[in-house]
Amino acid sequence: MVRCHLARLMGERKMKIVDVARETGLNRNTVTLLYKETAQRIDLEAIEKLCRLFECEVGDLLELQEDH
Repeated sequence: MVRCHLARLMGERKMKIVDVARETGLNRNTVTLLYKETAQRIDLEAIEKLCRLFECEVGDLLELQEDH
């Protein structure tokens, strides 16, 4: 299972979904799905924009966890 740490990154910077959407140009729905970890797929461009916004590596945003 792939975990998305967008909610944690946003919390650390006290950002709201609308702030991330505005700063990155991503659709608000895309940000919401990633925030709630309900997204089924994500575009590489979206990953790049989020990593640039949060000044992080892909591994800081997404993490592969073993299914139990």
